[in-house]
Amino acid sequence: MRSMFGVEDRDRAHDRVLEMASTDSRVVAGAVLGSLALGEGDRWSDLDLMFAIADGVPVADVLADWTRSLADDLHAVHLFDLPAAATIYRVFVLPGCLQLDLSFTPAAEFGAAGPKFRLLFGSAVDKPYGRSPAPEELFGLAVHHALRARFCIERGRYWQAEYWISGVRDYALSLACRRRELPAHHGRGFDDLPAEVLDGFNDALVRSPDREELLRALSSAIAGLQRENAEVQDLAGMVEPQLRELMAAGS
Repeated sequence: MRSMFGVEDRDRAHDRVLEMASTDSRVVAGAVLGSLALGEGDRWSDLDLMFAIADGVPVADVLADWTRSLADDLHAVHLFDLPAAATIYRVFVLPGCLQLDLSFTPAAEFGAAGPKFRLLFGSAVDKPYGRSPAPEELFGLAVHHALRARFCIERGRYWQAEYWISGVRDYALSLACRRRELPAHHGRGFDDLPAEVLDGFNDALVRSPDREELLRALSSAIAGLQRENAEVQDLAGMVEPQLRELMAAGS
């Protein structure tokens, strides 16, 4: 059975993709994104590359051609796309579980959306970085998820309740990251939070899909959310009675 990918596998895929870019006249610029943009990453870093497509050329045409070539040359399997304005992010998995993220955008829109961007060739335009999630948005979503979790528990839909409770915990941890100027997207800052903060969320992990356990974990997740509400105290104060009601059965 084939083992997990190594750095040499990632380097070979990187070289092949750049070779494709160098021979495709429709591609006018390229950059590496993510952890490899700022250094060598680590053993488990995926490959994240972005390319500018000549203005007037349909991005979808280039994506279709490249997808066929990557399937033939690297045995890449197309998993899903993430459109964002004029850019399309296409995610592949290669043998050895190597993830390859390719993004294509018109040349007029090609530029860094964040600090993890290193230009490889061509030129890029200056763009404002994407915003961090607003604390009100994170808190509001957490409260919504707490409500849904409690209703699912009462309906006996215990696995769905676990899904919502995990969301409450994750949004509360995202608020904790914001407060400490850590990345608040996709859990990227969670492991860099102080140990005492993370320890406070241990009991928000659901250990089994039964009513009492779900109520206990929900109560703990809400308590964690309340501890991390410093940026949204006015909003938190307005919904505190509802949160107390949700926690009551879990205490």
